Amino acid sequence: MTDPVPQGLSPMLQRPLAIGCRTIPGRLVLAPMTLLGHVAFRQLLDELGGCALMFSEMCSAARIPTENRHTSYYFRWRDQEAGRLSIQILGSEGTRMAAAARRIEAEGFFGVDINLGCAVKEICKFNQGAALLKAPAEAAALVAQVRQAVQCPVTVKFRTGWQDDPRIPVDLARRLEDAGADALTFHPRVAPDVRTRPARWEYIARVKEAVSIPVFGNGDVFDAADCLKMLTTTGCDGVALGRLGIARPWSFAHWAGGAPPGASIYKDSALRLTVLLEQHFEPTKALRRFKRYAAYLAANFAFGNTLYNHIRNAPEMAAARQAVTNFFLNEPPERQRPNLNLLR
Repeated sequence: MTDPVPQGLSPMLQRPLAIGCRTIPGRLVLAPMTLLGHVAFRQLLDELGGCALMFSEMCSAARIPTENRHTSYYFRWRDQEAGRLSIQILGSEGTRMAAAARRIEAEGFFGVDINLGCAVKEICKFNQGAALLKAPAEAAALVAQVRQAVQCPVTVKFRTGWQDDPRIPVDLARRLEDAGADALTFHPRVAPDVRTRPARWEYIARVKEAVSIPVFGNGDVFDAADCLKMLTTTGCDGVALGRLGIARPWSFAHWAGGAPPGASIYKDSALRLTVLLEQHFEPTKALRRFKRYAAYLAANFAFGNTLYNHIRNAPEMAAARQAVTNFFLNEPPERQRPNLNLLR
């Protein structure tokens, strides 16, 4: 089942976009996804046609200045992707965030992305991620300190806040622009609401109207029609694809005008990812990441829970590979839209 691309979407996604001192070749980007948007997945994405810009997994700003890229589980990359990759950093101290940004710029990355959206309790208790939304002036000051430290693009991903009030993200967006942010990625959900309620796309429109810098919409885009609707109804400059981008990574190239995927794309992509994971990570970490991805793969099928459970219980990568191979022997029925219960 091929996701039909509505007329007019591809030309919209093919338009270049200036972000600070640099320009990306399109309007569809990979949103940061912890344990999912890792170096192995990004290589798979490139092999499937790539996208306009990729964001890394969430990385600790405190560790980056001295972190070894060859042993780190998060701050790891391929040299050939650096210029198309923005590193997302997490922290609450301006000095540490600035030091991390300087290392990122020195390594030749596209830019630095600041996380103001992660609402996980273990993150927020250290006044990081979405916790900073409670203090807009402090969040803006943090962005300003990073902006002063580097010349490369500085972007920010943020949520609505801790209350469902569109005035909150509008005010923060203006503060972030004044602090020197070159672009914003806005996920219109309150921080305590992980994904239990629909994203409020109308808030994206209000944020876009409030600032002059590019705004990427994020949240609840599960097919090409959703992507076109977000662009046309909110006026956002681009779309940051998260969960659907992991579940169907060929969507970036296909929606932007590339050829539709072949019939065996799910199986081929999953098996290729197992190989790439083994190339980039030691066995335990590679298997852990594949099991995390397995829920997104399984979400595409009517009986995906069976596949997910088999992969989740696999003791090693070879068993996980066999589970994938066995599942596709009988041509399982594909869902037009993924099962959101598995896209956690």
